[in-house]
Amino acid sequence: MSRRSLAVLATAALMSAAAVEAHGAPPSLSARAAFLVQPDTHDVIYQRNATSRRAVASTTKLMTALVALDALDLHKRYTLPPYFPAAGESVAGLRGGESMTFADLLRAMMLPSANDAAHAVAILAAGSVDRFVARMNARARKLGLTDTHFSTPIGLDDPGNYSSARDLVFMALLLRRNPFVHEIIGQPRAILHSGARERVVVNRNDLVAKYPFVDGVKTGHTIDAGYVLVGSATRSGISVVSAVLGDPSIASRDADTLALLRYGLDQYARATAVTAGQVLRRVPVKDQGDLRAALSAAHTLSAVARRGEHLTIRVTGAPATLKGPLAAGSRVGTVQALRRGKVVGTTALVTSRAIPKPTIPQRVRSWLKRGGTIALLAFLAGCTVLLVLLRRRVVRRRSAPSGRVQ
Repeated sequence: MSRRSLAVLATAALMSAAAVEAHGAPPSLSARAAFLVQPDTHDVIYQRNATSRRAVASTTKLMTALVALDALDLHKRYTLPPYFPAAGESVAGLRGGESMTFADLLRAMMLPSANDAAHAVAILAAGSVDRFVARMNARARKLGLTDTHFSTPIGLDDPGNYSSARDLVFMALLLRRNPFVHEIIGQPRAILHSGARERVVVNRNDLVAKYPFVDGVKTGHTIDAGYVLVGSATRSGISVVSAVLGDPSIASRDADTLALLRYGLDQYARATAVTAGQVLRRVPVKDQGDLRAALSAAHTLSAVARRGEHLTIRVTGAPATLKGPLAAGSRVGTVQALRRGKVVGTTALVTSRAIPKPTIPQRVRSWLKRGGTIALLAFLAGCTVLLVLLRRRVVRRRSAPSGRVQ
């Protein structure tokens, strides 16, 4: 199955997720629309006007990045086309004819939200902005993003360029699967080494610099969109992803995002289904009397779960009996961890200790104890007695005196 197919399936699963019962009161937000999910469980933790179609400003670049990643090589240098920004646009000062890696273009596009970088990416990936926008919309349809349509790879206000809080979160979830993107969106700043000169770019998502647990994703602002932020956070191995749209200021945008991320993280913990070495089965060992071999989990299995939620385990392939010799740690089955009936982790079921080869006396005793063996011995003994009696009768007849008269 292709990477794209996996992404489609993952997004479809998330889109069908139901809201979960939360611990504690949800935060009060200023945003017109908001959405919050936990990626591992696919739980929708919070939503407000989540499917409302709105202008989304530079968070449009989430899809720009997704489409470009399929067409361009991160480490290859490309000659940049010219771009003529309007007054007030966010740009990185790129010049037509410069040679820059796609990796640096992504840094410029995702951190300071450089429109000249997004424009260059679109033309380099598809040959023209129009063809690239067509690819963006095709990808949106393929992903099932029914509240999304694009008319620009940049995100400037246009009636045909819109999305929703829910759809933006799903785009972010897919982007976070890319290790390079996941890394750069969590950086407060970056250095662009390629190009005509070295440049330092700063992340417009100032929460990344202020709060260590915040690790993305993308800001946006226009007159129609207001202030927009797709955020993500990770704490103790647990991640949540949010979106707030239509906030009236940077301060309220940041406050809403921070409140959502903290609220989401507080709902979850890592639950342990089984620990390494935990004995799960004891089975008899052939030809070794009453010896029973302990079978245990090779590794600890844990997963993200709602607070108070328990994981279950399932053992498959475990033998009814074992036969030595077997080394300690020999695989004899499989252990699965399940959350809500779905497998979330797998490890081997192994022998806890070495099982030696049975000795000859042990084999004899085992053989003698078998029910079939006793019956066979009894049968042979009976046959022996019968043969002895028959032989005696024959001998008596031969040795008896003849009674015939001459």
